[in-house]
Amino acid sequence: MTDSNLPRAVPETDPADTAPRMPERRKGTRAYDDQTRLAGLTPEQQDTVHTMETFHWRLEFVRRPLFRFPIPVMFNQAGDRFVVIRDDGTIDEEPDLKLRD
Repeated sequence: MTDSNLPRAVPETDPADTAPRMPERRKGTRAYDDQTRLAGLTPEQQDTVHTMETFHWRLEFVRRPLFRFPIPVMFNQAGDRFVVIRDDGTIDEEPDLKLRD
């Protein structure tokens, strides 16, 4: 039986900030293999991705907005330019896509 007037045990905080943290998911090693990234893309988008990869473009990520086609984003070899592949497989060289730094 516990006394309701006694203070409850409060878990100790981590003053040294040594608790394990989740690694940053947006940077570093690739989290998915190529088959996982290409899953859900239209056949036209997949063909364009494979063609662009022969010219040293890399599929960096795929945005998957709700109720819309996925949006593959590819970067050139230097990483200073990106394109978006539309659902019909055409390349949008000037997308109005906002990227974080």
